[in-house]
Amino acid sequence: MLVSAKEMLTKAREGHYAVGQFNINNLEWTKAVLLTAQELNSPVILGVSEGAGKYMTGFKTVVGMVNGMLEELNITVPVALHLDHGTFEGCCKCIEAGFSSIMFDGSHYPIEENIEKTKELVAVCAEKGMSLEAEVGSIGGEEDGVVGMGECADPNECKAIADLGVTMLAAGIGNIHGKYPENWKGLSFETLEAVKEKTGDMPLVLHGGTGIPEDMIKKAISLGVAKINVNTECQLAFADATRKYIEAGKDLQGKGYDPRKLLAPGFEAIKATVKEKMELFGSVNKA
Repeated sequence: MLVSAKEMLTKAREGHYAVGQFNINNLEWTKAVLLTAQELNSPVILGVSEGAGKYMTGFKTVVGMVNGMLEELNITVPVALHLDHGTFEGCCKCIEAGFSSIMFDGSHYPIEENIEKTKELVAVCAEKGMSLEAEVGSIGGEEDGVVGMGECADPNECKAIADLGVTMLAAGIGNIHGKYPENWKGLSFETLEAVKEKTGDMPLVLHGGTGIPEDMIKKAISLGVAKINVNTECQLAFADATRKYIEAGKDLQGKGYDPRKLLAPGFEAIKATVKEKMELFGSVNKA
């Protein structure tokens, strides 16, 4: 059954590794991530953006699919189902639908309003045993149409939000969603250290995990990052494998056009990417 992300992230922070959040887009994605987590005996967080939730017809459909898979695939590792970059309304819908974790992204509100709305959600999540992620300082790149440049969060604002009792905090440290531009300056470890100093034991979250060099990932984990989000990398791997299958004309051989055959190489590519990330993050055998 689904669990809150609280325990897995506390263990990760104490053990100096990170749990990957892998965003899911459909059945193939979900199955690939869950099977890989089980094979590697790793805890995992399934991320669902509001756009992906809508694409999969709604949050209840997502919950039904994930719960069904946990049972049918005999998944025994800890799995959290988490709303990624939720609006306040989206958070309420996911609480109702049966998610085990949510992220409220109030980073575009004035800090007072971010605090007010986060407070309300802290109370509801505590009552339901769910984990809650908050964000301070917008993460760069494009996330469901919102484009940001990769700001660095204000450590004092981070403390104000962390003190409300959220489970985990996403602080902007120059990270970006999607592919990183040529002139990207890298992560601001200075900001990360300042945030950690103000927030103490709070597990920190690194968004935009695709394309950050391995040494930076490892350094971020050593400074308190316990959750790293990956989405674009799985999408690129899936697209690349699907393109190769079609370019090789395999869809024209026998029943190669069957979606189960057509999507199989992409499915395997997602599994390989997730495995690579879990090994890098250090979550293998930590279930």
